[in-house]
Amino acid sequence: MTSIIAGGPDAFMTVRYLTVRGSQREIGRALAEEARAVSRWAPQPADPEVNARRMAWFERNWPQHHERLLGVAEVFGVDPATSRVEGLPGLPGGSGCSVVWSPASAGPDGRTRIGRNYDFFTMGVTQLIQSISGGSPEPSDEPPMASQPYVIATIPDGGLASTVITMNELDGCMEGINAAGLTVALLIADAEATAAGPVMSGPQVGVNEVQLPRFVLDTCEDAEQARKTLLDAEQYVTGVACHYLIADASGRAFVWERGDDGSRHVVEAGKGAMCVTNYLLHRHPDVSALPEDNEHSFRTYQRSRTLAGLIRDGLSGTELRDTLDTVAFTEEGEPWRTLWRSVFEPEERTMTTRFYLGEDAQGGVRYSDEIVFAAGR
Repeated sequence: MTSIIAGGPDAFMTVRYLTVRGSQREIGRALAEEARAVSRWAPQPADPEVNARRMAWFERNWPQHHERLLGVAEVFGVDPATSRVEGLPGLPGGSGCSVVWSPASAGPDGRTRIGRNYDFFTMGVTQLIQSISGGSPEPSDEPPMASQPYVIATIPDGGLASTVITMNELDGCMEGINAAGLTVALLIADAEATAAGPVMSGPQVGVNEVQLPRFVLDTCEDAEQARKTLLDAEQYVTGVACHYLIADASGRAFVWERGDDGSRHVVEAGKGAMCVTNYLLHRHPDVSALPEDNEHSFRTYQRSRTLAGLIRDGLSGTELRDTLDTVAFTEEGEPWRTLWRSVFEPEERTMTTRFYLGEDAQGGVRYSDEIVFAAGR
């Protein structure tokens, strides 16, 4: 069942809420029906050898996704061995973005919280590619790429239920929380590297940057399990490399990163609060020694320094929201905005989000009311 929960025709975005339940294959069929109803997407021919290896990897390592893909194939009447039945966009999975992890031990009320700003361009796909490739965006009638996000609650007959937010795909996500209280949020990993443009590679064996959060939410219950799973998993990039804040209900957290050489890095959270923006933490572990920003860094170092100065003693829910607002993108005339702000409470299994709706008559930013989502419902 799909409903509009924020925005609409007169706002920048229309936010839809979709609940899917049943077996994983039934969930896959429901997602495929939704994709067919709202877009002209259809499965595309795929290299049979590569696709066979991909499907075999999914069956072994991510059986939930494998079953959902079989459901997608059934809806479109194609053979999943020879057709690409995933919505892989070949575009960035994230943009600016800031995330704060505030552990119970550092907070004033004994509660662990994760807050995130999701920052992205306010333009269509063609303009976006032109922009991040260094060109000047040309006028276009395309709707903004981020104007139709979904909140998807997935409730399988067996396994972990979850609620996620996705910008432009139904089989991946930008962030979410599962029924065990595990939370995942992606951010672009190296803002300066995006000046070279997106990777635009085809599907490979393993999970791509937008699939990884859902892979973790489907298969893991806590941070330690997620760490082991990611160390074993095959991963690749189809657009722009991302890194991920992963936190659980017991108060453990880490950032998952990969180096240019494919090396894997687990950056553990310390005793106090932790902030993540858009540079690789394993390269710059000391916030006090960060370089200055440049035209390609998307204020990533400034945002990190600002957040580090504000989160030292832990944050209440109100303080966390106010802190995220200090680094939100709201400047008039810029081609990007903070499109939503989420606050996760892993112990409660909730995600509370407000969405960007546009500008008011005075040039100020309009947001929806906050909406509370529980994991899987």
